[in-house]
Amino acid sequence: MKSERFLSSGLLAFAAAMALGTPAWAVTGVQVGASGKTYASAEVQCAIHPVNGMAPMVEAGLYNPKKSASATVSLNGSPDSTVTFLSPDATLWLANGANTVVVALDKRTADSYAFDAVLTYPDQPNVCIPDTRGNAMNADKTLEYSASQKSYATVQSGCALNPLTGRAQPYVHLFDNGTYLLNVSVNNVPLTQLGISRKSTPVFLAAGLNVISAANGALSTDYYVRRGGEGTCTLP
Repeated sequence: MKSERFLSSGLLAFAAAMALGTPAWAVTGVQVGASGKTYASAEVQCAIHPVNGMAPMVEAGLYNPKKSASATVSLNGSPDSTVTFLSPDATLWLANGANTVVVALDKRTADSYAFDAVLTYPDQPNVCIPDTRGNAMNADKTLEYSASQKSYATVQSGCALNPLTGRAQPYVHLFDNGTYLLNVSVNNVPLTQLGISRKSTPVFLAAGLNVISAANGALSTDYYVRRGGEGTCTLP
């Protein structure tokens, strides 16, 4: 695809799978362990991994810690990080399927949290990637049409200067396939709106897997998954 330079109105971000832990009590967005001194996210979250793109993660660490507090955070039996009063939070990237997060204050006190990052179909990369098997390619496989037929996107990425980051990045074009009002997001971050006055938009890609969505209100949401490589490219 021919490379080009242009401006974009936005860049880059489906919560899934409920946490299966048994906290002593919970507050909005987190669950607090039985000790009352540790916490973990209430649900599996989807966020941008610096290399892999959209991936499941949770946060865990110390809850209202004292200045002398510290704990070891482990994921699936392997130590991941140490949290302290000055740095009380740890980000944990989950594997597909069942995951166990443990925040250990000492040898006798440890809170355990269970999370299920279950896949919805066998060859899905991870739980944060939507099912796009209903989409279809055109004859020469240069365009991918959504199952709803309300939008379509280029398959092959180009390379252009992203004015928001100041560097060259891969991108694809997303098109409105009619006169639908489509709210476009990339990696859960709102990008722009397509409709009568604007029929297409470039979508810059971050490193790894990217999820592009085009929502026609509550009627339908189209999804496209694109790989952004390392998130950079070389202009000609």
